[in-house]
Amino acid sequence: MTATIAVLGLGEAGGALARDLLAAGAVVRGYDPAVPAPEGVADTGSEAEAADGADLVLSVNSASAAVDALNAGLGTARAWADLNTASPGTKRRLDEIATGHGVPFADVAIMAPVPGKGLRVPMIATGGAAARVAEVLNPFGAAVEVMAGPAGLAAERKLLRSVFFKGMAAAVVEALTAARAAGCEDWLRSIVESELTRADAATVERLVSGSYRHAVRRTSEMAAAAEMLDELGVPADVARAARDHLSGL
Repeated sequence: MTATIAVLGLGEAGGALARDLLAAGAVVRGYDPAVPAPEGVADTGSEAEAADGADLVLSVNSASAAVDALNAGLGTARAWADLNTASPGTKRRLDEIATGHGVPFADVAIMAPVPGKGLRVPMIATGGAAARVAEVLNPFGAAVEVMAGPAGLAAERKLLRSVFFKGMAAAVVEALTAARAAGCEDWLRSIVESELTRADAATVERLVSGSYRHAVRRTSEMAAAAEMLDELGVPADVARAARDHLSGL
């Protein structure tokens, strides 16, 4: 007998997961107050209706809606997985609510963009229901890695990566915007591409040790960079944040 999986939140990520699960042979129920279910997915009228008796509930709505969705949908679900990008503290709170009602809970972190990968997107699961999530989803083609530890650990890993990756992305966007305003975007883009291509373990150590060793000089340098962006009419959010961070070092 195939698994019945409820997907709460049918936006870009949830909709893709629901479609892939359906195509792989799962019975899929969906609920989203604003988005109709994809063709073939049972369109339910509430979280509780979608989750009732499901082998697994995937909450893929938003961090702000995660607690309300859990409270509304606990019912008789056999396991609950929260896939939202929420803080570790929020995941621990969700775990307390779910387990307090006798429903095993898993904190699941989606580790790459869902579009283009769908159900094959890398995921990390922690918490009491982590193994259950992998047991249900992986036979349908998912890539769930179970990590030993409590709920919140997967979210912690994802967000630590986000500090680096999203922070770097913001710096690249700000730098290229300023370079465009200065008339040399292609020149700076080639430098960024070259640095990223050559990066290795030594690069990481150089970034860390150099930030401490040259903090005073680099604070002044980033203050000048922020002033330049002001002159170019480009918001200097990242440059000023870097200046203040280096000043703290």
